[in-house]
Amino acid sequence: MSLWSDPRWGDALTRLPDYLGNHVRVSLTALALGLLISFPLAIIARRRPFLRDAALGVASVIQTIPGLALLALFYPLLLVLAAFSLQWFGVDFSAFGFLPAVLALALYSMLPVLRNTITGFQGIDPAIMEATEAVGMTSRQSLFMVELPLALPVIMAGIRTAAVWVIGTATLSTPIGQTSLGNYIFAGLQTQNWVFVLFGCAAAAMLALAVDQLLALIENGLKMRSRARVALGVLGIAALILATLIPSMERARTSYIVGAKTFTEQYILSSLIAQRLQAAGLPASSREGLGSNVIFEALASNDIDVYVDYSGTLWLSLLKRTDVLPRKELLDALKTTLSDRYKISLFGELGFENAYALVMPRKRAEQLGIRSIADLASRAGSFVIAGDYEFFSRPEWAAIKRNYSLTFREQRQMQPDFMYAAVASGDVDVIAGYTSDGLIAKYDLVVLNDPKQAIPPYDAVVLVSPKHADDTALRDALKPLLGKINITTMREANLRASTNDSSPDSVARWLWSRISKE
Repeated sequence: MSLWSDPRWGDALTRLPDYLGNHVRVSLTALALGLLISFPLAIIARRRPFLRDAALGVASVIQTIPGLALLALFYPLLLVLAAFSLQWFGVDFSAFGFLPAVLALALYSMLPVLRNTITGFQGIDPAIMEATEAVGMTSRQSLFMVELPLALPVIMAGIRTAAVWVIGTATLSTPIGQTSLGNYIFAGLQTQNWVFVLFGCAAAAMLALAVDQLLALIENGLKMRSRARVALGVLGIAALILATLIPSMERARTSYIVGAKTFTEQYILSSLIAQRLQAAGLPASSREGLGSNVIFEALASNDIDVYVDYSGTLWLSLLKRTDVLPRKELLDALKTTLSDRYKISLFGELGFENAYALVMPRKRAEQLGIRSIADLASRAGSFVIAGDYEFFSRPEWAAIKRNYSLTFREQRQMQPDFMYAAVASGDVDVIAGYTSDGLIAKYDLVVLNDPKQAIPPYDAVVLVSPKHADDTALRDALKPLLGKINITTMREANLRASTNDSSPDSVARWLWSRISKE
């Protein structure tokens, strides 16, 4: 199969109207908000040195914050504000997706607009300003009849820069729940679907270039005082907006949103759930690439409707429990606590467990006589361990270190799918892998035993949002999945999604065909 005959191009293309429409919508709103704040601020500050320096200083500091961190910081901030708003004013709003993305991107757009607008005003010949005073112009007349027309080309250059920055940074809004062209990139990285990664990068770059060139046409029109060029540029931008927004607005509204975290198994399971809902006549779509805390809060606040989590993650990370109960007792306690505290329904278990586990090459483990984490303790001081982005800050890692007195020479963080290749090639000695990952068999790795049971059970469970707690249609659609997926089947599904050039959607269809026969 050649690169261009790969069916994943078709899969990527079918998602384009949704991803592109959402990307344009959030970018446009953020840019408009940024202009609404920074442009008047620059006009007010142009003759006030202290205000001008303060505004540029604050905007410069904001620009130094990494884009992903700025987007992520708005989510907990808005959660607190939403709770306060609901309690004191009875007004609720979503802290998930669009709003935090718009606010963060608007802040990101401010510096180039502020800087270029102020520079444009400062670049006006002082003799011209003296002339405006000499002829008796008011400050308002001077601004609109002289200063703005002269500074406009420089201001437009700032808007072009802001537009390109916003469109590029908007790809990072996927982890906080905003659908964007970043969905291609995040999903592609997690599932090693390089077609998706290339498609997402190319689409974002082409959108940024198209907007930049249309704004450049307007800028040149202003410089040359050509109304035709300005009109053509404005019409081009309007046509681009309509072309990207209309298809997504015409799509049928989805009733159910299925969440997914940031790794391959979650993409498969969210596709499986969405397909089962659609097969039952319930419109559904997936919201992928969400962090553990973000996805749980989104479910509790009804921003998503259903997703799969793991009992150990809920027990340790979200409920902050430190005791480890037997599987049945832990599931019963989880069901009660989630219902009482969050009104979330634990609908049932899928049938397999995906626990964190320390993993190393089988051959090397046998040579060193390492069968368990206890055996590893005496050699850990000379070993390098790798984990995903969450593992070393999770209570499971603290429990393992506490129970086995582990101290490694070095800790590294990397993409989950890259960890397995790294440990197989000897770049690291041990990884914190997942027991349902098919790459364990592919690379001939071994899971080290946990005799002290530092890691709790990690049954995959289906969680349902408060507003769908009594939704019989949803429960009937998902009931055939409960208890049907064993660890062997899930490992094979994960391996197919990671290595067989298959999309999560196609693997989900394969998974359903497999379990529906049992």
